[in-house]
Order: sequence, then structure tokens, then C-alpha cells
Amino acid sequence: MPVESRFQSGLAPKYGPRRISVAPMMDWTDRHCRVFHRQITRHTWLYTEMVTTGALLYGDVGRHLNFNEEEHPVALQLGGSEPVDLAKSAKLGEQWGYDEINLNCGCPSERVQKGAFGACLMAEPTLVADCVKAMRDAVSIDVTVKHRIGIDDVESYDFVRDFVGKIAEAGSKTFIVHARNAVLKGLSPKENREIPPLKYDYAYRLKRDFPELEILINGGIKTVAEIDEHLKHVDGVMLGREAYHNPFLMAGFDARYYAELDGGVQANRSEVIEAMMAYASAQLALHGDGGKGLRLNSITRHMLGLMAGMPGARAFRQTLSDSKRLALGDPALLMEALSHTQLVTLE
Repeated sequence: MPVESRFQSGLAPKYGPRRISVAPMMDWTDRHCRVFHRQITRHTWLYTEMVTTGALLYGDVGRHLNFNEEEHPVALQLGGSEPVDLAKSAKLGEQWGYDEINLNCGCPSERVQKGAFGACLMAEPTLVADCVKAMRDAVSIDVTVKHRIGIDDVESYDFVRDFVGKIAEAGSKTFIVHARNAVLKGLSPKENREIPPLKYDYAYRLKRDFPELEILINGGIKTVAEIDEHLKHVDGVMLGREAYHNPFLMAGFDARYYAELDGGVQANRSEVIEAMMAYASAQLALHGDGGKGLRLNSITRHMLGLMAGMPGARAFRQTLSDSKRLALGDPALLMEALSHTQLVTLE
């Protein structure tokens, strides 16, 4: 049984629109990270790390797809370029209980390119359309696409407009637009997140040209003011690294962006810590295996930014990064970290 989220009330909440979401990020948005984020925001959509079709069809399916019930709404992002394999993988995702299947057409890393998927797929819209159609035929949940606005030196708006139009014909109605080009040769994945200029107006134009489609915008968004401005032009905003490094930014999202669902619930850092301590205790009891299995650091590493901007934030991070203390596997370390933050008087 999963540990109850502090938001659970016995009735499954209605899933709201993808007004706000947290991007799939390799090595970061694993199941422990998503449970942590879910303690801060109930309705923000969460995405898995990218999972390749090969990992699902030839590997340990449970290791890649297991998640906690409190993570809903949660989407599975797939990496692949073979329609048959993607259809099988999407079906597995639906059977496992995911609420959406997302196809990665935006990752620029050379490792992903060698697998002939990610951003390089934008050069083959017919293939992507075939992939989307195969997945749509295999599942009843939404099949969405995350992509860039161009690749290498192809910077014309017409390129991304035609790409979206082609894929929409195959049945996808939701597009997550990382509003930068992907430079496939010469830039690292980190540089690809920073160097190509942001062109938010391309996403805005997509919404104007395809009003029937759901258009989400992604890339370089850090503040509530920026989110509010984007929502004047598109249907949703996807946060990336800001949500990871400054997760408490999301504390007011339910009240601000999903108030129609339950009136909005304001998160509290102390309650988040308490919920995660209970979660860590349960996970270690199930999977700790005497120190040979799950390690406490696998959970706490995602929480280092919880106190960003608060008095005692540095001591909080140092406590949760103490390798000797982490090796003991005692979730009470979270409460010790909290004790350094003066939250008793601040919240």
C-alpha cells in the first residue's frame, strides 16, 4: 500500500487540465521526486523520466513503470521511433495506470540520436505521425508529443507549424512546445537548454493557427508572473528545472490555477517534510533490503531545494547531503534538517 499523500481524502480527485505541469527530466523526475512534488501540489501534471521502448520490451517493466497512486495525474514519456514498439509500450503504460502517453521529440542528446529518436524525429514528421497513430490505436488515454520548434539551423516557423499539423492529423491533440531549436551537433544537452534563443511567439502562433489543439509551452519559465503571461496565449505551461531546484514555487499552484477543482490547498513545508519522512520510512521498509536496496539518498536528493530562499536553507541542504548520516538510512534525518530552518516561527 502506498503511503497516503497529505492531500488524500478517500475520494480520488478530479484531474484538471494540463494547465501546469512538470517536465520529464532524466535522472530527476523519478517516482520519488514525483511523490515529493505531489506533496506540494495536488493537481499539477507530473511526467516520468523518458523510458525507451527497448527498456520496456526487453527489460524489467516493473522497475521502469511502477509508481505510487498518489502521483496521479501522471504521464509516461516514451522514447522510440518504431510504431509497433511504441504501440506495445504505450499499451503497457496504460495497463500500468498512467494517465497519458507522451512521445519524446525534443531531446537533443547524441545518445538519444543514436537510437533515432528524440529531437531528430522532427525531421521525419511522417514517421512521427505513424508512431502517434499506432499508439492512438493501441490505447484509450491521451497520446501527446513534446517537441522543439526547429532543429539545427532550421528556424522558420513554417517548419514547426507543418510538423504539428502533420502529427495532429494522426490523432494527437496535445503538443508540448519547448520553444527553442535543438542543435543536434556541437551543443551538449545542457547547452541546448540555454544557448538556442527562446521564441515563445512560435508557441503562441501555433495556438492561433490550431485553436482546436491543446498547446503547452516549455523552456526557461521561472516565475508565477511568467506563467500568468503565457497562459494568456496558450493552454498550459510546463516547468522544468525551476520546479526541481525551487519546488516550493508550486505551493500556490492549486489555489491559483486549479481553484475550480477543490478550492485549492496551500502546501506547508513542515507538512511536506512530515509526509516525506513517512514515505521514506515505508519505502525503506519495503525496498531497503538491509542497505543493499533502496537508499535514503534516493529520496532525499530530490528535496534539497525545498527551503530555497529560506533562513537555514544551507544547513538544511548540508544535513540532507551528509553521506555518513544518509548511510544510516534513518528518515528522521529529514526532521533534523527541518530543525535548522526556523520554520516553527516562519510558518
